[in-house]
Amino acid sequence: MRLLAALLVCVLFGATGAQAQLKLCNRTSYVLYAATGYMQGVDAVTQGWTRIVPGTCQVAIRDKLTAHGYFVYARTSLGHGGMQRAWGGGQALCVKDADFALKVPVAARRCPADDTFDLPFAGVDTHRAKSWSMTFDDMPAQASMKDATQAGLKRLLKDQGAKLGAVDAKPDKAADAALAAFKKRLNMKADASPSDLFDALETEALKTSAPSGYSVCDDTAKAIWVALAEKKQNAWVARGWWKIAPGGCARAWSEALSTDKIYILAQTPGGVPIAYGKEKFCTTNVEFEIQGRQDCKKRGLVESGFAETNVKGLSGFTAHVSEHGLVVMPKR
Repeated sequence: MRLLAALLVCVLFGATGAQAQLKLCNRTSYVLYAATGYMQGVDAVTQGWTRIVPGTCQVAIRDKLTAHGYFVYARTSLGHGGMQRAWGGGQALCVKDADFALKVPVAARRCPADDTFDLPFAGVDTHRAKSWSMTFDDMPAQASMKDATQAGLKRLLKDQGAKLGAVDAKPDKAADAALAAFKKRLNMKADASPSDLFDALETEALKTSAPSGYSVCDDTAKAIWVALAEKKQNAWVARGWWKIAPGGCARAWSEALSTDKIYILAQTPGGVPIAYGKEKFCTTNVEFEIQGRQDCKKRGLVESGFAETNVKGLSGFTAHVSEHGLVVMPKR
């Protein structure tokens, strides 16, 4: 089952010569995670994720650019509220939700492992240069990298509930006050660097905000398998399994939530439940979508206990799973 993390695709790339081999620059107000790919003989090589905060550049490929074709895909951090955004194109290449490096035959019909899936990458025209730089832009575009930094700080403050106006680089007393209050709450220095601020703001935002849909983060040291259940149009339905890598997050359902409760079961690859509860649903040991929650054994299915997550009034929710079960996150 695909763990697709992209909804909106914007191909808004700019490129100029650079000293690095393949350098990715972020002139948006979002924290981005980028993956790159290139063709090597009959294989497609992909790697990710490179984190790029607003107003900065990061080297994604350090080797000289000698391949025939290069590709890039980027998506916004799960810490940002609302619909998750992505920058890509029309070339399907394999990725993982956690950090990865893959080599997959171009002719392969599907990605090789359960925790891999394809995303639509955009081609990068390097003009056969050995080094290249490209910039992710947004609409409306930020005037400069410095402006992107200021707008990015505002966006993460808003993602945590700060009552601010437009996400832009204009002077804003409310944004200054919100940032000062944030630094005080986390005991940060008054002159904390933008890098430290983005690290702290994104970490806190991941605790309190979620993109549209239902996401699950694996806070354990091992991979987990996840099944979800809900009542949809007066009918119960359970679906599974999604495999989530340790330290990774995945959006299982991308559509905005329209129910009050979602139920979750998370277990180890050996089948040991680590996030579960008293609500019973039918499951199987293989990928499934099962209608109804009654008479599991009579139907040749397994009855499993799911934990309840309250999503009433939310369009998006992120469940965190630790070795001890569901992590109760603070409310906004």
